[in-house]
Amino acid sequence: MASDRRTLLADAALDVLADEGMRGLTHRAVDRRAGMPPGTTSAYFRTRAALLAGLVTRLVQVDQAELQAMAEELPPLRTVGELVDGMVTLTRQRLTGEGRRRSLARYACAVESVRDPELREILIPRENAGREAVRLFLAARGVTDVEDRTHTLLTCIDGLVFDRLVSGGEVSREALAGLVAAAVRGDDVPG
Repeated sequence: MASDRRTLLADAALDVLADEGMRGLTHRAVDRRAGMPPGTTSAYFRTRAALLAGLVTRLVQVDQAELQAMAEELPPLRTVGELVDGMVTLTRQRLTGEGRRRSLARYACAVESVRDPELREILIPRENAGREAVRLFLAARGVTDVEDRTHTLLTCIDGLVFDRLVSGGEVSREALAGLVAAAVRGDDVPG
């Protein structure tokens, strides 16, 4: 029961953060959003730091579950077009509906983590089936520095999501295709 309540409160905290920003994230606001009596959130997350850590932990859990489900739904990636299609799906999920709300919360927490090593440790990219699919795809193409290119590709896509979250619109298929092409290209880039 306590873990269910903690999850409910962390989800409510995510909603508050997405709707009201970091300044609006208070124990009272989470109590209201969760429909709980005043003081409930502070009973489970005594400090603001504990509330943020609980929120970020939940955010990572939900993100990881989404990436795992997405990887399980897609067949093994055989072509550049299939990888680009997967990236189009991912960016749409991150820019619409609940995914958009999580993206807003994620970026607010990322900025906060600059000053908070505990949050930064929780937010560090985790291994997941989606990351592994990209890694395997690049390795199958003979890319020599698979880890670096996987990280760079996914970081660039994350940057495009952030840009569209702030300025509006979608991430274009062409932009994603260009990033994938750059990641697949061999070591033929002039120095």
